[in-house]
Amino acid sequence: MASLAQRRVFLGLAVVGTVAAVIVPAAAHHGWSWADGDQIELKGQIQSIAMAPPHPMLHVKAADGAVWQVDLGNPSQTARSGFTGNTAKVGDAITAIGNRHRDHSKMHMKAVRIVIAGKNYDMYPERIQTN
Repeated sequence: MASLAQRRVFLGLAVVGTVAAVIVPAAAHHGWSWADGDQIELKGQIQSIAMAPPHPMLHVKAADGAVWQVDLGNPSQTARSGFTGNTAKVGDAITAIGNRHRDHSKMHMKAVRIVIAGKNYDMYPERIQTN
C-alpha cells in the first residue's frame, strides 16, 4: 500500500499533468509558433464574422474562391484596435495583413492588421512588418 507521501506526490503529478494537457495546446494555438514568420496580404470579401472568445475571427473569401479563416487579436486587443461586431458586415471588402499557417494547405492566418473601407484596425501594431 502506498504511503501518504507517495499518494500526495502521485496526486500532485496528476494535477500538473492535467493542467499542462489543457494549457500547452491553448498556448500553442494562441501563440505565433504555428504561423510563418513572413507576412502576407489577403484581399477578399467577408463571409462571416465571429466575435466570441477565445479570439474573434473572420472568414474571408479570396479572389481565387478560397475561404480563409482570419484570426484577430484576443477580444480586448480587437476592441482596442477599434474593430467591433458592428464595424463590418458580410460582403464587405477587406484586406488582412498577417502571418499564415506554416502548413500552406490550411487557409488560415493570424491578422496583425485588417483594413476595411480604407481604415486600419491594428490588432498587433508591434508585429506589423514594413517593407
